[in-house]
Amino acid sequence: FETNTKPNLHLLTPTSRFISELTNLHHDERQPYVGASAFAHKAGTHVDAILKNPLSLEHIRSEQVGNERRFLLSDQAGRSTVLNKVQELVPETQKDDPQILRLTNHLKDLENLGYQFEAAEASFDLLIKKAFDMYEKTFNLEGFRIIVEKRGEHPVLTEATIKVSVGDELEITAAEGDGPVNALDSAIRKALQRFYPEITDIDLVDYKVRVLDEDRGTAAKVRVLIESSDGTASWGTVGVSDNLIEASWQALVDSIEYGILHKKAQAEITRDNTPDKLL
Repeated sequence: FETNTKPNLHLLTPTSRFISELTNLHHDERQPYVGASAFAHKAGTHVDAILKNPLSLEHIRSEQVGNERRFLLSDQAGRSTVLNKVQELVPETQKDDPQILRLTNHLKDLENLGYQFEAAEASFDLLIKKAFDMYEKTFNLEGFRIIVEKRGEHPVLTEATIKVSVGDELEITAAEGDGPVNALDSAIRKALQRFYPEITDIDLVDYKVRVLDEDRGTAAKVRVLIESSDGTASWGTVGVSDNLIEASWQALVDSIEYGILHKKAQAEITRDNTPDKLL
């Protein structure tokens, strides 16, 4: 029988991710060629060199192995890094656009406050959309309340009640969870499901908390990083506050808003590519 022995290297990264998903293992993002960090670049001059001549720092193109080049956002990022991220959403933007300098300075200010966007590019994408008047608010928070109750030797009970509005409609829901953040996550999803059914496809797959000023003890500022996925794509968001719940809420809202907008954009692409649209 005939066999196809021609190498399909462009399938290397998606195959690696599929195997990780199939075996329920965390995909090692530091792996050569197939990891998210394999073609990641940081710092202004480094990024500028890559943009001028990729082969100066990469021995193959990322797309040859089905991966993609990433420019990490940090306080070391220059305008070239920010411009590259902006052009993914607004291709016609030029380096001398005043918004590029404003975004670069804003990024440095946020990093000085404790924010970190290297693993939270979805949060920065939302900042770009706000800066270029592309942001579409999906819902408004009217308020939330979290109750944590402990009675005797019984397990701790946590319940979150949330009130949100979408357009002129108001939704109030409550949900229990394994801790305040889980309860809040469950409540917001429950509240928005009627307006955005696609939210059921979005899962919170990783939640990390980093104490930023340890000398303040329990009053320390914290940074929360959330990784979410819809089964095909994943994205990271960030929140920073002296209050763990507030930091978690910031990251959670960005995660949900980005997910909803991402699903909407994908649906529009699919709709535009249907046969009746192509005629």
